[in-house]
Amino acid sequence: MKCLFAILILFCAVLQAAQPQIPIEKFSLKNGMRVILSRDNAVPVVSVYVIYDVGARAEEKGRTGFAHLFEHMMFEGSANAPKGTHFKLIQANGGTMNGQTHPDYTDYFETLPANKLAIGLWLESDRMRSLSITQENLANQKEAVKQERRLSFDNQPYATGIVDRWPELAFQNWQNSHSLIGSFEDLNAASVEDVAKFFKTHYAPNNAVLVLVGDIQIPEARKLIETYFGDIPSQPKPRTPDLAEPSPKPRSGVYHDAHAKVPGVVIGYPGPARHSPDYYAIGMIDILLTGGPSSRFQLDLVKGKQSVVQYQAELGWPFCSSVDFRDPGDYAMFLLYKPNFTGDQIVAQVQEEIARLQNDGVDPKELERARTLFRSDRITALQSSHQRAKLLGLYEVLDGKPEYINTELDRFLAVTPAQIQAAAKQYLTPERRSVLHIAVGAAPPPGSSGATKGGN
Repeated sequence: MKCLFAILILFCAVLQAAQPQIPIEKFSLKNGMRVILSRDNAVPVVSVYVIYDVGARAEEKGRTGFAHLFEHMMFEGSANAPKGTHFKLIQANGGTMNGQTHPDYTDYFETLPANKLAIGLWLESDRMRSLSITQENLANQKEAVKQERRLSFDNQPYATGIVDRWPELAFQNWQNSHSLIGSFEDLNAASVEDVAKFFKTHYAPNNAVLVLVGDIQIPEARKLIETYFGDIPSQPKPRTPDLAEPSPKPRSGVYHDAHAKVPGVVIGYPGPARHSPDYYAIGMIDILLTGGPSSRFQLDLVKGKQSVVQYQAELGWPFCSSVDFRDPGDYAMFLLYKPNFTGDQIVAQVQEEIARLQNDGVDPKELERARTLFRSDRITALQSSHQRAKLLGLYEVLDGKPEYINTELDRFLAVTPAQIQAAAKQYLTPERRSVLHIAVGAAPPPGSSGATKGGN
């Protein structure tokens, strides 16, 4: 019993622990590439993280899917590292690697033993300076992207509704609403010249940030970075797309999903400006509604009304989290529900939960539980060198302030009950709400009486 009591005390102490202060050293090379170094010698590991300031929202009409296509092209080899070399070298040296496409950026990363840092830097620099863009590589990756879309989206329940249909409903500006994956038509039309232009424009060093986190020696790391990246020529800065949205208005739609077995509904509201007081308040509202076994949705919708089967939600959902989207973003949620309810009933139940926050506010004890959960999740994430590198890169690309990594936790935790109530009243209203009902089964023929309301 004493041992259990001691463990509980230790657990509580961990949850209440202050966020560790992450050391940051930032500089730029002459070619404009920004570099962030953060030393942590707790374990002999280093994460190499390269983030390019280009995502799906930077694409042009007729060129959708280029950001995602390029994520694939970046693994097709370069002048001194032929196709397959990147994977083989990283794996042979005990490392891991990957890359991802987002609406607002594309990133690539390796985590390696600290004494293998030079390998990661050489590989990233070689493909930045001399990516192999050939007709053969392009044709291969066009087919790879098409196959990924077939397997991971078009033939998976809910995926196409979320990835393609939801943005079209949530946003009115084409830059924000078009598909992250892109269309087969645009992929088929892409030429080697198109891809080479995209690479030269967006994959220049002055459009990138390099982050190193882990067991590094700062002077040695700076020397290696200068050696590998310093002579890559810069390029004219790409245009900044206009992402502004018109005034929000209620919008709704139905997507019939032949692969779905359980109906679902996506509900979203245009969010506040990034890093504004209301941004932090909406972040805490999300935890109150959906975070952990004591959340309001879990207690009232899953266990109480027994209408909802499962749910997910976040600022920036579905492609982003609260830290990695550029304005404008939304606060959105996806709920699967039991077929004896309608989609309209689920929307009403969600709005009732929000109305409780708007009318009654939040009890300080409930808010403290939300703070504890948020604190635990953030501190746990910061234990990973890769997660630290990613946060530093995101805060630099999206905000120009990598030091946010040391202050954002406190800003979320400082949100008051009054701020939560005010933000709920201002942002989470039916007049600003978009709703996508995901109905089970293929769409009925046009004009037939099989069309249903509310996702039934």
